[in-house]
Amino acid sequence: MKPRFPLFYRILAWLFLNLAVLGLVAFVALRGSLRLESLLTGPLGERVQKVADTLAAELRERARTDWDGILERYHETYGVDFLVYRGEHQQVAGTPTTLPTEVRERITARRRPPLPPDAEPRDGPGGPPDFRGGPPDEFPRQGPGPGGPGRRGPHGGGPPRLYVHGHATGHWMVFPMAMDTGRAGPPNLLVLHSQTLSAGGLLIDATPWLWAAGGVVVFSVLWWLPFVGRITRSLGQMTAATERIAEGRFDVAVDARRADEIGRLGQAINRMSGRLEGFVTGQKRFLGDIAHELCTPLARMEMALGVLEQRADSAQREYVDDVRDEVRQMSGLVNELLSFSKAGLRARDLPLSVVPLRELVEKVIARESAGGAVTVEVPEAIRVRAEPELLARAVGNLVRNAVRYAGDAGPITVSASTSGAHVELRVRDAGAGVPADALGRLGEPFFRPDSARTREQGGTGLGLAIVRSCVEACRGSVAFANRTPRGFEATIRLGI
Repeated sequence: MKPRFPLFYRILAWLFLNLAVLGLVAFVALRGSLRLESLLTGPLGERVQKVADTLAAELRERARTDWDGILERYHETYGVDFLVYRGEHQQVAGTPTTLPTEVRERITARRRPPLPPDAEPRDGPGGPPDFRGGPPDEFPRQGPGPGGPGRRGPHGGGPPRLYVHGHATGHWMVFPMAMDTGRAGPPNLLVLHSQTLSAGGLLIDATPWLWAAGGVVVFSVLWWLPFVGRITRSLGQMTAATERIAEGRFDVAVDARRADEIGRLGQAINRMSGRLEGFVTGQKRFLGDIAHELCTPLARMEMALGVLEQRADSAQREYVDDVRDEVRQMSGLVNELLSFSKAGLRARDLPLSVVPLRELVEKVIARESAGGAVTVEVPEAIRVRAEPELLARAVGNLVRNAVRYAGDAGPITVSASTSGAHVELRVRDAGAGVPADALGRLGEPFFRPDSARTREQGGTGLGLAIVRSCVEACRGSVAFANRTPRGFEATIRLGI
């Protein structure tokens, strides 16, 4: 069934919605500040104004001949050109520079009409004009308003700051300076000239932009996290389920309630695990039935060979012995098949009991007649939850394999230790191990590494498969690994 809302289109829609929201927020935030000149009316302009006031105070205290050196020092500090003008034409100090035409025109455009003759200067009759705000024929003074009482600005708010961008001449910023020269005339202006908009860091402060970028990142993460989190959780659950299926454990079920491709994938995994469990169970049952049916004719063959051996002469007994060996090989294979099918067909929810691990290991070693080759390092106090018969069969197969393939190479050790709520039982030997590319397939039915595919070594390729089936029936797990520098290790992990 085709999903009602394909995942591809859902992700696209979510992405476009995210971009639309961010675009709307950016538009609202930048709507009132699209003009670069607005930078001078905010906190950044106030900061440059303070620099201008500090510079004016220092210039008032020093002789005119020292002004160029002071401006040069400020230039080295801030990385921009500092120039002092009286009006838009007369340069007072700084590197000789002619203001561009567009700058002079903008300064002239800021002037207001002259005051009436009966109007008095702001500082009272006879008082010195305040050139910070301009003389009576220059920048207009403002009443209470957005710029505050007594603040003066070009358009009814804010101080009379000016920004001009000349495409060929760079960036120009004009600020009034209170020089208090005691003479009327054009105001003293501090002109900052920079080839970059940042003006040495005076005008453009990166901190708000960093905060804005951080906010965008946090918003995007919070916006996308629930949506992506649901996808990753579902995919993680499906990955864990497929890993269990790859290990031969088909009792898995994933959440398949989503109405998209991930939901369809979950449904497919659930159907696949159910069908695979049916196939594997049927295969094991089939093998068990065949093995059971083979037991009777094999037993009859054994009896017939016994009778034939009594009647055969010395020349014929050699052939009888060869046939007996073949029959015993077949009997061993049939018994392994029966053990494998019985272990695999045991119910997953079979009752478990508390088993003294050391006692069980010692009985298994005695039954395998391997007491002189195996060292037991299992504490007496360790108990595990398992089905005793299945666990004994698993340990017996591991010990038998170790003795068969590595009994002459060094000590074989059976040890156990607790790890949280689990017990790890290890069977180690000092043999040659198995090829690295075969480790992942150990425990598969009828699989044997190439080094074990000889008649002399024996084996049917079902020993480790029986171990895995028995341990999983006890609701545990088994892992195989090579040791360094030599040896092989099987680890059974069971609950306490």
